[in-house]
Amino acid sequence: MITTAAVVGSGYMGGGIAQVLALAGRDVVLADATAELAATNRERIIAEAGEHAARGILPPDAGERVGDRLTAAASIEEAVADVDLIEEAVPEILELKHQTLQRISAACRADALIGSNTSTISIAVLAEAVHGPERFLGVHFSNPAPFIPGVEVIPHEGTRAEAVTAVVDLLAEGGKVGVPIADVTGFVLNRLQYALFSEAARLVDEGVATPEAIDLIARTTFGFRLPFFGPFAIADIAGLDVYEFCYRSLHGAYPDRFTAPGILTERVERGENGVKSGRGFLATPPERAPALAAYRDQAYAALSELAAPPRGRTGGLLTAAGFPAMRGELPIIP
Repeated sequence: MITTAAVVGSGYMGGGIAQVLALAGRDVVLADATAELAATNRERIIAEAGEHAARGILPPDAGERVGDRLTAAASIEEAVADVDLIEEAVPEILELKHQTLQRISAACRADALIGSNTSTISIAVLAEAVHGPERFLGVHFSNPAPFIPGVEVIPHEGTRAEAVTAVVDLLAEGGKVGVPIADVTGFVLNRLQYALFSEAARLVDEGVATPEAIDLIARTTFGFRLPFFGPFAIADIAGLDVYEFCYRSLHGAYPDRFTAPGILTERVERGENGVKSGRGFLATPPERAPALAAYRDQAYAALSELAAPPRGRTGGLLTAAGFPAMRGELPIIP
């Protein structure tokens, strides 16, 4: 069980991760390039937790709890010497990460787990610098770490299975959703995020829409569904046969960019067209379709109300506080 942790790199991401771990009841040691920087950032992290609490987006005693759990060390070696988990959160520079991971793994206990918050670098590549690479894995939080629930958990081929389980369990205690995935450059989050950005940039280049218009369309149409349903659930609800038809249209206009994926056409050929057929990418029996539609409508209506601008003002107001639909079980999950 992970009861103590260190975060190496006390910037914005590292500070947010330290807040998460401290609020999960773990004693956390902070380290950075210098003792002074670690101490200064400790004060900032505690103050930010208190500010979040005052705004009602962290527990009322968050500042006190983080202050009680978080300490600053004089060096990386001191910080990692006797903790169960170390999370590396230094800038995304391979040489710097290698140097930092070498120092961490040489100074920490042999049984300590080591995670990296890298957003794109292959975990296997980073593992080359780690003494005892079987205890090393990616633990990729999203910005801002205290408020984004999903965390990519990325073992490399040599990572012990128990390390993955221990990290996922710890994340759950901190209110996070740890999702184990395979080790590839960019992982899942950034491959999806940058694919979307590339197409958005093309639309601007082609004069189809302005950046402002694209942002507005993205967050008020398909993006509006994403808090509740992922891309495969959305496809199942729409109908995989519909998706295949749309791919044919897009392929005709943009053959170099859009071709129906094989895993889509194979399902359509088998008559697995999503919710309406009882099987698609996710197994949702037809008798559950009414419950799914009711959940979808209620969720979208609640989000519409949450995002609506106050009367007499422009611009939406979004807050995660008190939004039970985001914590509910999705009916599409069998």
